[in-house]
Amino acid sequence: MKKKILMIGTGGTIASKQTEAGLAPGLSSEDILSYIPQVESVCDVDTLQVCNIDSTNVTPEYWKKIAGAIEEHYEEYDGFVICHGTDTLAYTAAALSYMIQNSEKPIVITGAQKPINMDVTDAKTNLLDSFIYASDDASQDVTIVFDGKVIVGTRAKKERAKSYNAFSSINFPYPAVIQDQKVFRYMPAIPYKKPVTFYHEMKNSIYVLKLIPGMKPDVLSYIFKHYDCVVIESFGVGGLPESIVGEFYKEMTEWVRHGKIVVMTTQVANEGSNMTVYEVGKKVKQDFDMIEAYDMTLEAVITKLMWIMSMEQMSYAEVKERFYSSVNHDILFHE
Repeated sequence: MKKKILMIGTGGTIASKQTEAGLAPGLSSEDILSYIPQVESVCDVDTLQVCNIDSTNVTPEYWKKIAGAIEEHYEEYDGFVICHGTDTLAYTAAALSYMIQNSEKPIVITGAQKPINMDVTDAKTNLLDSFIYASDDASQDVTIVFDGKVIVGTRAKKERAKSYNAFSSINFPYPAVIQDQKVFRYMPAIPYKKPVTFYHEMKNSIYVLKLIPGMKPDVLSYIFKHYDCVVIESFGVGGLPESIVGEFYKEMTEWVRHGKIVVMTTQVANEGSNMTVYEVGKKVKQDFDMIEAYDMTLEAVITKLMWIMSMEQMSYAEVKERFYSSVNHDILFHE
């Protein structure tokens, strides 16, 4: 028997039409599906349109709508394929990894660098590959299928703005590839022992501070005052420049007792952070028992913190424990 798959449309380049103002989403899920008639030999597909927007406009509210649609129809289908714009696709894949955990059914996210109605496009291949992967018996959890590669939902980063191989898997291998309409696995899927769990809230009181040489410290007081969580994108393996250390200590001393969270990550895409290597990082980590991202992607760090902050009030130790607990392979090593 063929698998029954629900295709969820959200817009993005794959669904775009050319307008006088530029490309804009305009194709429905049914329109998109009509461009890959081969899917009839792969699986049975129903469609659902959640929204039709440029992915630049995606917010946590749209993640809730997507996760809610999957939860509502979870028992009816064998898997799900989400069509999404590429610009924030990695954020959505990470967010859904936290909002839908232990899913024995595959939740596949895909998109394209060119609209599906163009003569030359990657959309048809990406979409058909996604249905092939979603229909495979061994597929599970949240993944991205793009350019013939399968990427774990928490490990993707868009590294190319125009090329078909737009996404890379960061600090984690590709679990599978799709070639000649067949799935070839490099890693066996490990069945979940716990039932699927859906989470319904994401708290977005979070700010990402990207360090630059010569940064002035006065921005810190505003950020700490207006946000509950600050992610610092540092240089290299992680540390703070002398120009902001004094102000950082002042703000941390004042706000840490209010439950504010600070997480250190790195601007370097691969290999992760380790604040204990250099003096500029080691002391501040020890003084404030700081959380750091290690091998996690920025997209996973941000969405995981949104998920954690949406829960009931937790102690700092509980926040750390939750952050360092692996979800969908998001973190391999930590302190």
